Amino acid sequence: MSDETSTSTLIEESQDILRQTEALMAEAVNATGEEAKALQARVVRALERAKLSLGEAEKAALAKAGKAAKATDTYVRDNPWKAVGLGAAIGVVVGMLIARR
Repeated sequence: MSDETSTSTLIEESQDILRQTEALMAEAVNATGEEAKALQARVVRALERAKLSLGEAEKAALAKAGKAAKATDTYVRDNPWKAVGLGAAIGVVVGMLIARR
């Protein structure tokens, strides 16, 4: 499984957990006594799962960003003039877009 797929899956799982928690909270509005305590415990467990899942997604995203930064650094070190040219070209394009306004 690729990093992008695993990050996407983790985010989807987190969103699903949050939707389930939202449904539990809606049920809890009308619950009383032991039923309310049980629903509260389920909500707490669901939120803990969501927190863990989002933490994993964050770790995956940071790892991916680190790899991208390292690859960029390597490219710039290996091709400094290409990097300067690319930066200048991007600057010209951005300048032209700003001037159009």
